[in-house]
Amino acid sequence: MAVAGASFGMVAIVAVIFALILHVAQAQSPSPAPAPTSDGMDLNRSRIACALMVLALVLTYIIH
Repeated sequence: MAVAGASFGMVAIVAVIFALILHVAQAQSPSPAPAPTSDGMDLNRSRIACALMVLALVLTYIIH
């Protein structure tokens, strides 16, 4: 029983060491995101999509 506890302790220690090493290895700052661009068409498409969804819900409610 003591051997199983000792091996679990060693695995835990090795896991913590690897976690620290991998965290330090990825310590680069991410590149900045590009500025959002919109030509207004996305907003129009989303409004049309929402209107169609509402229409579908209303029609489904009326039919049932």
